[in-house]
Amino acid sequence: MSAVLIVPPLLVEIGTDLGVSVPVAGQLATATFAAWAVSLLGVGPLSDSFGRRPVALAGLAILAVTAVASAFAPNIETLLALRVLTGLAGGTLPPTAVGVVSDVISPARRARAITAMLAIQGVVAGVTVPMVAVLADLGGWRLPFAVTGALLVAALQANWMWFPRDNRERTRSLVFFSRYFSLLSLRYFRVAIAVGATQRISFWATLSFFPAHLLLTYDVPLALVALPLVITAAGQVVGSYSAAFVANNKHRSALLAGTSIAGGLCACVFFSAHLGLWLAVAVVAVGAGFLSVLMPALVAVSTEYSGESKSTGASLMGFTNPSSGALGAAIGGVLLASVGYAGIGYMCLAVTIASALMTPLFGRRLGDTATPTAAQSSG
Repeated sequence: MSAVLIVPPLLVEIGTDLGVSVPVAGQLATATFAAWAVSLLGVGPLSDSFGRRPVALAGLAILAVTAVASAFAPNIETLLALRVLTGLAGGTLPPTAVGVVSDVISPARRARAITAMLAIQGVVAGVTVPMVAVLADLGGWRLPFAVTGALLVAALQANWMWFPRDNRERTRSLVFFSRYFSLLSLRYFRVAIAVGATQRISFWATLSFFPAHLLLTYDVPLALVALPLVITAAGQVVGSYSAAFVANNKHRSALLAGTSIAGGLCACVFFSAHLGLWLAVAVVAVGAGFLSVLMPALVAVSTEYSGESKSTGASLMGFTNPSSGALGAAIGGVLLASVGYAGIGYMCLAVTIASALMTPLFGRRLGDTATPTAAQSSG
């Protein structure tokens, strides 16, 4: 997650050094998320068919190499290509992690375990991303990439020793399309993809342009951006942990709709109104918290319906995350260049309302009309 989320606080620095505008530099995030989405489509069946450990270790190795190489990128084109590789490698890890947690945690504790694991994204935003801002202030935008690469090498060594070894019997042959077809035959996955993809456009547009908005609108020094990032990350962690309560609640469809609209409204206010620095930070932190509820909840619930294809189910849900990140960054960049930051805010509100309006399609209790055994028997 550190390798994936490193770009947003560096947009201004990268643009200045490589001679491009902030909207153009913002397409580095678009490239990362688009490649992440492509990777997710294949990694779930690979993990379910051949095992979690080899997929996870290969992904970490590629991430380490691309992070170090990014520190020496001579131009925006090279950096863009490296971000594509980063996205492809990063996409191997979330569904594999969900799969291995589902393998070793009992169903009664699974929602809490998965949402806690996915809350790591907020922890990264609260610890690593502010450190990225501080390191960039000390040594330029290349230093954070070098440090992240070194940490990824250490992570690879640790996971080589500690990542759970797969003792389950597997076919060791790739079953690709049938896993996806069996899951997409269920109403839950069809609706969840539409709801999740729409809402996450708002989430990623907010996070992608939040640091640049503070830097340019409120004239905040780069090093000082670390504190607002910590505050916003705290909101993400609270939202992700709250997802366990939402996932196990009988009114979860309504709760997901309400939190989405509340998050979109906060994003709209943040980008369209001049509130003063700390009030603006508070508003976006609350919004990030609300917007962080939906995806962990949907991933946790997906394990109820995915049978032996849990990584494939996580891949389906995960695909909505980076693909929406690419859309959010791309649309946000166009709106920023043509309308200004207010355009990003109105877009965030519009997509969260659209997402909320689709939640009734789940059914009375968010997919209970689907039959979980269908995925289990065909997975």
